[in-house]
Amino acid sequence: MLYLYLALGIALLGGLLYWLLIITEGTYLGTRVVIFLYDLVATRYDGIKKLVPAYESFFLGAPLVRALGGNPDPLVLDVASGTGRLAQALFAEPGFTGKVVGVDHSRRMLSEALRALRKRAGERLFLIVQDAAALGFQDAAFDCVTCLEALEFMGNPKRVIDEMVRVLKPGGVLLLSNRVGKDAWAFPGRMCGRGRLEGYLRQLGLEDVHGERWQVHYDLVWAYKPE
Repeated sequence: MLYLYLALGIALLGGLLYWLLIITEGTYLGTRVVIFLYDLVATRYDGIKKLVPAYESFFLGAPLVRALGGNPDPLVLDVASGTGRLAQALFAEPGFTGKVVGVDHSRRMLSEALRALRKRAGERLFLIVQDAAALGFQDAAFDCVTCLEALEFMGNPKRVIDEMVRVLKPGGVLLLSNRVGKDAWAFPGRMCGRGRLEGYLRQLGLEDVHGERWQVHYDLVWAYKPE
């Protein structure tokens, strides 16, 4: 019986560690753990994601260029920019003539973004180590704000969203991803699952809030700040 209890305890501990470190990527252990984990995999991150350029253009790059079409020199803020997925999608679009500011806690992830984009983006890309919950930009500074595959890993996603809306210009576009897969339940206290994120954006007064299917685990949620 003792061995049974011991085996059960080990299994429970293993399951807990798997949830804390793998599924939720350290988010419930604090910001420092999250940064450590992302720094650890930074050089392998793009290989793990296995991104397909055509897919990125269809869902991210091309739709954003269309949404920003009336602006000849848009300024885009990408929150939790990581290795520059969103920036790579935008700079690959011939119609994108603007600039991208990427912010992230992980220096190593941003270093990978710089390595990947230095030649293509040149002086149109700016990467900053910064806390998404306390963005160091003035109100209404950006034509577009994005945050992909990151909100559920932040300790206070509502505060991050409030900050993103604050720095978004009137008439600007907000593009977020929302965790909706079968493991959305594994993120208590977050806004995972269809409808919750959209509802909060409407509470903030954003317009034309709508979601679209994107990946197995994520929807894309679009919204616009009123003029």
